[in-house]
Amino acid sequence: MNFFILHPTPLNGLQTIERRPTGDSRGFLERLFCQETLNSFLQGKTIRQINRTLTQKKGTVRGLHFQYPPHAETKIVSCIKGQVWDVVVDLRRSSSTFLQHHAVLLSGDNHKSYLIPEGFAHGFLTLSPDCEMLYFHTADYNTEAEGALNPLDPRLAISWPEPIIERSERDTNHPMLTDDFHGMDL
Repeated sequence: MNFFILHPTPLNGLQTIERRPTGDSRGFLERLFCQETLNSFLQGKTIRQINRTLTQKKGTVRGLHFQYPPHAETKIVSCIKGQVWDVVVDLRRSSSTFLQHHAVLLSGDNHKSYLIPEGFAHGFLTLSPDCEMLYFHTADYNTEAEGALNPLDPRLAISWPEPIIERSERDTNHPMLTDDFHGMDL
């Protein structure tokens, strides 16, 4: 059985994953990751970390975070409880979609994930309380390599579907883009 269907997005390399659960009257089994199936998209890298977050308050934004090379990472992001508006921004300097974004609804019910390649910033807005997210990372987190964009930056023009009620102090203080921001080379 094919547990995944991958769908390309307008941003080259960014994919949504449609997970295909199988079940019966007892419930279902859903594969969240398979190295063999996703290997070509992971470019031979393996998953090094799996992280889980809980965001309790509806209207909270987390992100937009990324890791600079050589610590850039591919991520698979899933919402396993609640609903989020998940946003990805292309930071690849040579990309024809540089600084463009794409968003998708992820929820515990819609069986979708994002496959986010290196060179993208990622964040989300909670559309319900008590949202749980699961992240699969191909690189270990490195504090010195961390970067972020301000989710309210007018240059990004992200249309958040609901008002933003809460952000961490760190996310609130991320600067707006300036003309000298040139993205990253991978």
